[in-house]
This record gives sequence, structure tokens and C-alpha cells, in this order.
Amino acid sequence: MKRIVKVLLILVMVSAVAGEAFATDVTLYVTRHGKTMFNTVHRAQGWADTPLTPAGVEVAEKLGRGLQTVPFIAVWSSDAGRARQTAQLVMHQWTTRLPLNELRGLREVGFGLYEGDLDKNMWDAAARQAGFASETALMKAFADGKIHIDRMIDAIRQAEASGTSSLEGIKSAGMAESYQQVSKRMVDSLTRIAQQARQQGGGNVLVVTHGMAIATLLMALGDTSLNQPLDNASVTRLRYTDSGAFVIESINDMSYVERGL
Repeated sequence: MKRIVKVLLILVMVSAVAGEAFATDVTLYVTRHGKTMFNTVHRAQGWADTPLTPAGVEVAEKLGRGLQTVPFIAVWSSDAGRARQTAQLVMHQWTTRLPLNELRGLREVGFGLYEGDLDKNMWDAAARQAGFASETALMKAFADGKIHIDRMIDAIRQAEASGTSSLEGIKSAGMAESYQQVSKRMVDSLTRIAQQARQQGGGNVLVVTHGMAIATLLMALGDTSLNQPLDNASVTRLRYTDSGAFVIESINDMSYVERGL
């Protein structure tokens, strides 16, 4: 009888440990913010910030409705107003709202002197730095998988170091970021968020951040399939396992927005 009880106790303990391990899986719904004023007028927007447009508000609200059935345990955003506003609009559609946590490490790529400049000015300069004739040629190479986000970000940084034609005579302050800087802070930030969620027992976490920052994260995790800008309010879903690895489950998913129509 004692032997049977001992075996049963061992089975219970093994089951409990297995259940705990399963429960600590964390799923991150990594989302790009809604459309902003600078997005609309095609100006570079990294650490610079502009508010959501009416279309940006609408798509954030649709995303919120589309995510209503997902039980979230936490919500995070970058410290940019557009990410904060998107997260708040998403939660406004939920029955139960959660505290909003902000993290500087979730910011968009910093573009230095190009902040607020026309996208074309920044991308033309980056294209030349990377060996392409124009923004059009660079973006075609990106679409064809001949260049990835790492070289593009580094090309912006290198071009910015020489100053810009729209700010003649003004020198770079060295604030344009490299791919390595962005990838490190994004991986560190997502790891911190995931580990905190795991300490809560696991579950789903909404993370509102930025397009190029997400693209950088994906490449840092080993994915080079992305060959177009991420859509506003799209969801890139990552699973963080007990082994400390990120598994990419979906990229640029607009189905949650479509559910919220």
C-alpha cells in the first residue's frame, strides 16, 4: 500500500511540474501602431512623434474589437505617443482594461537628422549609400529579397553621418541608430516582457511598437522573409518558450483587424 501511495505521489508531482511548464508559455501579440500624420504625408518618423489620424484611430479600434476574445494578462507599448494611443484605443474596446506599461526599448529606429524630413530624402540618401540609384531601386531590391532591414538601417545611419541636404550646415549628433543597436534593445525588451509574463504563470501579452523595429526584431530572430513594410495595426505573433527561445507564429497578420470590422 505504501508503495502504491508513493507512486501516486510521484505521478502527481510530475503532472504538476508538466502543467506548470505548459502554463508558462507566453504568446506576444506584437503590433504596429495605427496610421499617423507623418505616415500620411510621407515623412520620416522614428523617435519623432505625431498623433494618429482618424484612419489610425479607426484601425486601432478595429484591432481592439478583433482581439476581444483573446485573454491578455499584460499590455506594453513604446514610450511614443502613437504607440501609447494605439494601445489605449485597443483596450477601450475590451470589457476589462489592463494597466499600460511603457518601455523605451520598444521605440522605432532613431533616424537622427532625418527625423521629420521627407521619406524620399532619407531613402534616396540611404539607397545611394547602399549602392542603389534611388529609393525606388532600393525598395525593389527589398521586395525581391536582395537587401534586408539590417543593411537598410545601417545605410540610413551612414548617410545621416554626412549631414542632409535639407539641413545644410547642420552636423549629425550621432543619434541615428545602427541595426545592432535596434536589434539588441528590441530583443532585450521582448525578453524582459516575456520573462515577466512567465513569472505571472504565462499567457498572452499585447505589445504595441513600430514597423521597422518589428522588422529588425524578426531578422534578429533569424527570419528574413519580410520584404514589405508592415501594415498599421498588423499583428506579428511570437511564442516564448520555457527554453528562452522565441518562435515566430505569424507575421503582419491583419485578420484581427478584419474581425473587428
